[in-house]
Order: sequence, then C-alpha cells, then structure tokens
Amino acid sequence: MAHDDYAEIRALAARVAADVYAPIAESLDVNRTPITLEQRRQLGELGFLGLAHPEEYGGSGMPLGHALAAIEEFGKVCRPAGFQVFEANTGPAQVITHLGTEEQKQRWLPDIVSGEKTMAVAISEPDAGSAATDMRTSAKRDNGHYVINGSKRWISNGGEADQYLVYCRLNDEPGARGIGAILVEKGTEGLSFGAGERLMGFRGIPSADIYFDHVEVPVENVVVPAGGFGKLFGIFSIERLGNTTMSLAVGQAALDKTLAYVQEREQFGKALVEFQSIQVMLADMVLAVDAARLLRDRAADGAGTGLPDPLHTSLAKCTANEMAKKVTDLAMQIHGGNGYTEEYGLERLHRDAHGWAIAGGTPTMQRIRIVSEVLGRKFDQRR
Repeated sequence: MAHDDYAEIRALAARVAADVYAPIAESLDVNRTPITLEQRRQLGELGFLGLAHPEEYGGSGMPLGHALAAIEEFGKVCRPAGFQVFEANTGPAQVITHLGTEEQKQRWLPDIVSGEKTMAVAISEPDAGSAATDMRTSAKRDNGHYVINGSKRWISNGGEADQYLVYCRLNDEPGARGIGAILVEKGTEGLSFGAGERLMGFRGIPSADIYFDHVEVPVENVVVPAGGFGKLFGIFSIERLGNTTMSLAVGQAALDKTLAYVQEREQFGKALVEFQSIQVMLADMVLAVDAARLLRDRAADGAGTGLPDPLHTSLAKCTANEMAKKVTDLAMQIHGGNGYTEEYGLERLHRDAHGWAIAGGTPTMQRIRIVSEVLGRKFDQRR
C-alpha cells in the first residue's frame, strides 16, 4: 500500500474486525483465551502485522500512524485481536527494527510480520516495576553464550509468545548502565512460565511470570548491549503510543455504544438524549475522547517512520489512559442497570481500560516523565 492509503487501511481494518473478530470477542473474554494461530496468520496475510516494519523484511514501511489506525479499529471490537496488531507493530519487534543487526532483522522480523510467531517484551520484575532500573535478572557471558538467571513479572503474552526480548543486566554496572536486551526463544532449556494470571481485564491476552534458570543463549541474540537502556526506552515510546491507541479504542467504543443507546432508549416518554444531564455527560465523553485522539495523532505524526517525541508520547498516553477509565464509567452510568450487565459489553470495556492504564508506565509515571521533559532534567525517585 502507498503511504497515502491511511483511509484504506482504516476501512479495511474496520471491516475485517467487524466481520471476523467482533463475533468472537465475548467468548475470548469469557474463556480467557487468545486468538488462534490461524486467526493471527490471517492478520499477517492481510498485512496488518507489518504496517510499521520495513518492506525488506516483509512489512509495508508505513508511518506509525497507519499502524495505529489499524490497532484502533481492531481494539474497538476485539482487544485480543487488537493486541496482536499492537504487539507486532509497536511492541518489542520495533527494537529489532531500529536497533537490531541485519542478521537479527532477517532472522526474526519476517515471522512476526507474517503472524507465524509472536514476540513479547520482558521488563518488569517482582521488585522492579515502575522502577525498571532496579531489575536484577542477569545475563553473564560464558564463552560464546550468555547465561540468564532471574525472573520477570506481568509479562503480556507470557507462555504464549514464541520469543522474549528480555531486558536484563549484562554486566555488574549499577542502575541503567548495566542493562541491555537479549532475545530468548521459547523452548530454551531452563526457561519456564508461571500459571496464567486471572486478571480483571485483558482476558484474551495471557499474562504470566517468566523464570530463567541458567538459560543459555548465543551472544548473537544480544540485541542491545549493556548501557543501552536509554535507547531501549526511546523505542519503548512506540509501544506507549500503541498503548495509547488501545485506550483510545476502548474510549471510542464506549462513546459509540452510548451515542446509539441514548437515541434508542426512552424514559418518561422521551429518548434519553433529550435530557440535559445526559447531554452534559455525553459532551464530557466527546471532549475526553477527542483530546486523547489529538494528542495521540500529534505524537504519531511527529514520529513518521521514526521515533515519537517522549514528551508528546507521555502526554498522549497519560490522557488516553485516564480518558478510557472516565468514559467507560460514564457510559455505564448512562446505560444504568444495562451497563452493569455483560450483554452490552461496557463492563468488559471498563475492565480493559484499567489494564491499559497500568501497562507500559502508569499515568503517575507519565506525569513524572512530562515534568522531566519540560524542565530538561531527571528526578531520582529513591530520595
């Protein structure tokens, strides 16, 4: 597709999402199961998993905003499908695209773009969540291998993904100076997974702990050497815009459902939309969604095929995360008792909204990043 085919991508994504993935969204949530390999391959065949990756590795070489448009359309109706488009285009594979060697790109990217394999990122640990530089998982050099020991917590797609980009300590330097990233294939001896978490939302997006017990991987699997933590989190801004878009999708879906409902539902002989109190709540929803979209689009437009501005990214993510929680809550209020049932799908949207606000750096952490960027300084949270 040409770079001016933004509207075409969005329209195709909306059609496929409605026809193929919307009908299974509720069952994926109820049964806590991800979409199948066949369904993921279909996303790959249609080009949705490679929109933001270079053409020479099977992608489309599109600007980031084109991929975000597809993520939003899938995310509105089926978060597990949206997650696959999100993870492929804005997840750890972007580290390979931007920082990997030519051999690593040739080796790993085509399978991600086709949907044949998935790649998850492993950052958080039991004692290192928002304070990522406190991580303890280590990879020690041993001749032609690195030996990894430690554990990771809250890993989306943990146990399901075929590959894991593991942020860990590659030397004994303290803080960020010792941190790099190394790729570990599922099935490697010593790699194991905890039981799947039973989360409030994200029920079609598996989450599990990962354990490394003398896991040996070749030195060729080091994507970012020690001291590259800053570069890694520069790329992580792409993931945060993907997260922003999933929150935007949730908020937009709740708004769309509510706009339809208030024109159909009657109370005291007139449609709900005729009540001024409902109009005020609807206006608040529209304002919140539109503000989040404008901030997301500014960050995406500024990124093009490169990296988004950190300040613009944090502003967008913080706003969208909080918008999704607010808008889904207002939608449930307007729907009354119906909003509290599973039938209308709003409680599912509300549950998922809270998950995206935690993943990828909470709104509180985004606020700290915003002030850091505005003042041009870093704040030590340990003091």
